[in-house]
Amino acid sequence: MSSKKIILRFCKDTSDKPVIYHLVKDYDWIVNIIKARINPDKEGTMVLEVTGANYDQGIKFLEAQNIKVQMLAEQIKHNQECCTSCGICTTACPTGALYLERPAMQVVFDSDKCVICRQCLKVCPVKAMEVCF
Repeated sequence: MSSKKIILRFCKDTSDKPVIYHLVKDYDWIVNIIKARINPDKEGTMVLEVTGANYDQGIKFLEAQNIKVQMLAEQIKHNQECCTSCGICTTACPTGALYLERPAMQVVFDSDKCVICRQCLKVCPVKAMEVCF
């Protein structure tokens, strides 16, 4: 059985529910939490690597809980050759994966912090942020 990577997006009404517990207990999922973040407004994002025979039923459970599920079959890449280090992407990045390195004032991309929200793609004026499949 192969594992799959998914992104869960929680609203404040669902961030305090024990969904991981139910996925493990009720749907026999094996869950590896790769990244998790909840902001002060109790909205959150979680990246999971999951394995389980009842995968589809678990996804339906999450969607019934008003949790948005996205497959993680892509990555974001920072094309340094195109980047002008304007810093616009750093203000749009919710996880701090993009930041300005001082004193050089160069945009740096930490892919380990990226949750593939695609906000950087929307704001980059020179299209230095790319999706790789």
